[in-house]
Amino acid sequence: MKSFRHEFTAVFERAPEGGYAVYIPSLPGCISEGDTLEQAEENIREAAELYLEETPHTVVKKTDAFTLPVRI
Repeated sequence: MKSFRHEFTAVFERAPEGGYAVYIPSLPGCISEGDTLEQAEENIREAAELYLEETPHTVVKKTDAFTLPVRI
């Protein structure tokens, strides 16, 4: 079986209670969290792998969304 690599944009937000919440907009419902940024990244990677494993024929939602830092 051939293995494919995918690249998605993950959005990280600091959680009010501490740690980070993270989600992938192009994979609806693919969310996770972690006490540290590194843990949140590891957790969302695992969540995305499971998401794609469970729904292999799902059409990934294409989006024109992008991230851009805004300084205020």
